[in-house]
Amino acid sequence: MRTFALLLVALLLAPAVHAADSARARLDAFAHGLKSLSGDFTQTTVDANGRATGTAHGTLALQTPRLFRWQVSTPYRQLIVADGKRVWLYDPELQQVTVHAQGAAEAHSPLTVLTDLGQLDRQFKVTELGTHGGLAWLQLTSAAPSPDFKAAELGFGPQGLARMVFTDQLDNRTDIAFSGWRRNVALPASEFRFTPPPGADVIGDAAPAAEVYPLRN
Repeated sequence: MRTFALLLVALLLAPAVHAADSARARLDAFAHGLKSLSGDFTQTTVDANGRATGTAHGTLALQTPRLFRWQVSTPYRQLIVADGKRVWLYDPELQQVTVHAQGAAEAHSPLTVLTDLGQLDRQFKVTELGTHGGLAWLQLTSAAPSPDFKAAELGFGPQGLARMVFTDQLDNRTDIAFSGWRRNVALPASEFRFTPPPGADVIGDAAPAAEVYPLRN
C-alpha cells in the first residue's frame, strides 16, 4: 500500500504539456498551481484471478513539497504519513509502526518527482491509453531495474484525477476512485505529524529529533 500511495503523491504534482485533450494535458491542468490538496477515496483490490479481495474508504491530503497523509478509515484503519523527514506506516490492528527516512523511501521511487519535477519522464515510461469510460487514461511504467510495481494507470475527467489503477508484480490490482477534491485549502500542520502510540512496535529508524504528534481518530 505504501508504494502506490507514494506513487499517487508524485503523480498529483508532476508537470506535463501535451495536446489539449490528452491525459498528459489533463494531468498538467490538474497539477498547475497546486500547493495543497485533500479529498476522499474508495479503494477496491482484486487478485490475479480477478477475485475481489476487499474495499476500503478513506481520505488523503498533501502539501508541497513533500508532505503527505493517506488514511484508511473503513473497514479497517491504516495510516501513512510523510512528514518531510520520514515516512510512517501505522497499522493499529497489529499495533505496529514502520518508519523509513523519507529520502530512502524516495530513492528509485516516483516520490522523487516532488523534489525534482523533471524526473517524470526520466523515471517512467509514459504512454497515452486514449479515452474510455468517460476518462482520458495515462499509463506509467517504472524505468527502475527492479520496480515494485508493473504499471499505474491514471484516469482523468473534467475535474482532474478521477481514478488510479495500480498493478503490482503479482498481478494484484488496486483500483482507487477519488472524489471531493479540495485544492489549495489551508491544511493544519498536525495532518503531517505522527508519533507512535504507546505500546506500538516500531520497526525502522525513528530518531528522537523528529517532530511528531499523536494520531487523530
